[in-house]
Amino acid sequence: MSGSSGARTDGRERRVLIAGGGTGGHLMPALAIAALLREQAPDVEPVLVGARRGIEAELLQRRPFRYHLLPAQPIYRRQWWKNARWPLVLPGLWRGLRAVFALERPAVVLGTGGYASAPVVWWALRSGVPVAIQEQNAFPGLVTRRFAAGARHVYLGLPEAERHLRLGSHTELFVTGNPIAPPTPEDRPAARRRWGIGDDEFTVLVTGGSQGAHAINQAVSAWLDARGAAGVTLLWVTGRAGWDRFKRYHAPPRVQVIDFLDPMGHGYAAADAVVSRAGALTVAELCAWGLPSVLIPLPSAAADHQARNAAAMEQAGAAWHLNQERLDGKSLGAAIERLQSQPETRQAMGRAACERGRPDAAVEIVSHLLTLLEPVGVSQLTEPS
Repeated sequence: MSGSSGARTDGRERRVLIAGGGTGGHLMPALAIAALLREQAPDVEPVLVGARRGIEAELLQRRPFRYHLLPAQPIYRRQWWKNARWPLVLPGLWRGLRAVFALERPAVVLGTGGYASAPVVWWALRSGVPVAIQEQNAFPGLVTRRFAAGARHVYLGLPEAERHLRLGSHTELFVTGNPIAPPTPEDRPAARRRWGIGDDEFTVLVTGGSQGAHAINQAVSAWLDARGAAGVTLLWVTGRAGWDRFKRYHAPPRVQVIDFLDPMGHGYAAADAVVSRAGALTVAELCAWGLPSVLIPLPSAAADHQARNAAAMEQAGAAWHLNQERLDGKSLGAAIERLQSQPETRQAMGRAACERGRPDAAVEIVSHLLTLLEPVGVSQLTEPS
């Protein structure tokens, strides 16, 4: 076990353990909730718990929270033989869990999914500590499906997840949306000036996430090589791994090749439409911004959850779902050109996305979470400053 500090030093009497990580899709909701909890309930301390091998091992060092990292491992579905290491992992994991709960004595545990959260949620249920679970996807992850029946609260990012869950008699379910950074107040003209884009130019943001997506990048390059994109302005976020290969297409302002974009709001504010993967947080951002999209799910995502997210968005009329097996320059270009030529369709898709948007999801989650602390006398939610 390791952390940003070995002992509790701030004197606050109640703690919420927030367990999640392994991937950004599970860590970022944990961080958003922790930040708001610290801001709005000063006498409650959020303490993060993650895995030594997850991205949290690097990211949590730069965040203002105490944290613990446990030797948790994923359960492999395809490469099942890798699970043979679990007998070697369990003794250290057991000792780490015992030490974390003895030190922190949490009033509540919140799990945000992923292999980093499962042991912590299990230990809390075993110890009689109230548990809440935040589920991001349209098809719930293994942790949510396994432990929802024992949780006091379940917070859903997408309403379609409810039908896949078995809830306990004392479980309350809330459709809150996924906690994200809310849309910035920057208006569209200012965002377009940032990129040197005219007010009337049809602009598409293409992104595969922080690491990029090779299949999407390949399709964009094939479309451009075929002399597509006439009348289209591209903000193309390749990811750092792909930037060297695709930077030759950079020809601003019509084609702008970017390795990494942070905050993504700078792209969303300027875009008329988005091409992206279908991770839960990306979907939440598209809905919060009210943007029509072409969603290309990651085929290797656990339980094919990105395909389910994309299907839910398409059924709601907010996106078009394009399978990666059908993805090439021609199919991607056809989808973008169709959006370009049908402004009424874009507007309808944007409205449908906006109807699903929950930019205040973190506020709602923290409000519900604090009710689990009321019996032990922790303060109520305070108004934001």
